[in-house]
Amino acid sequence: MNRIVGMIGRRLMRQMINKGVDAGIDKTLGAKKDKRDMSRSEREQLQASKTNSKRAKKGLRVLRKIGRF
Repeated sequence: MNRIVGMIGRRLMRQMINKGVDAGIDKTLGAKKDKRDMSRSEREQLQASKTNSKRAKKGLRVLRKIGRF
């Protein structure tokens, strides 16, 4: 019984940590001002940072999966 509770607890903790890391990445790379107030180059930079954040999240997911084994 304790083993099952421990497994469930680890899984929930892992999910919460993953959510926190993803939220931190989003907050760090998010838009600072409204898109209508941005110049074209600022919008392009925002799009590039979103693409990079998606790559970073995917990379972190892969590392987390590797770390489980």
